[in-house]
Amino acid sequence: MKRRTKRTRAWRKATLRLPAVTMLCATMLAAGCGHSPPTHYFALDAVPASAPIASGPLPPVQLTAVHIPAMVDRPEVVTRVAPNRLTVGDSDRWGAPLGQMMRGVLAQDLYSRLPAGAFVFPDAPAPADTRKLVVTVLDLDADANGALTLQAAWTLMAGRGAQPVLTRETTLATHGSGSGAAAQAAALSRAMGELADRISESIGGH
Repeated sequence: MKRRTKRTRAWRKATLRLPAVTMLCATMLAAGCGHSPPTHYFALDAVPASAPIASGPLPPVQLTAVHIPAMVDRPEVVTRVAPNRLTVGDSDRWGAPLGQMMRGVLAQDLYSRLPAGAFVFPDAPAPADTRKLVVTVLDLDADANGALTLQAAWTLMAGRGAQPVLTRETTLATHGSGSGAAAQAAALSRAMGELADRISESIGGH
């Protein structure tokens, strides 16, 4: 009988300690979460031209797609830190899917560079004779020092069968104002503006 009483008392003491242990674990978890770095979100900005680059009346053209490499097609900002080595910023993220942001910014850039009425925004209703523009980013490389390289190709298609009438390719290099995700976003914005310059110049001749 005495043994049973001792066991009962020991069990009650252990049970009474459980809430305190639970509170201690919760406090430790909360303290650990408090030290996690905040998440920063970054966006691209359009770089409008002061005047249209292509002149004269042009058949309308619509930007239908911008394809980007799978290596950078992710929510996190990707930076090259050494040959064959990348780093993915856990706390640095794009404010929207990068491919969608690049298409939206390129559309705004092209709109300011082509003559009035010559550009149709993506997904907007387009006239029957509208030509289609597809842009493929072949390589997008940003290093830890703020340098960025963008290699892209574009195809202009026309006619009922959407036959290619123009294909071009270019490589652009730009430097950011420093290192980090904010500088990378600024450098990529400028590179997209330069890409719009090249595309507008080529479309102006066709």
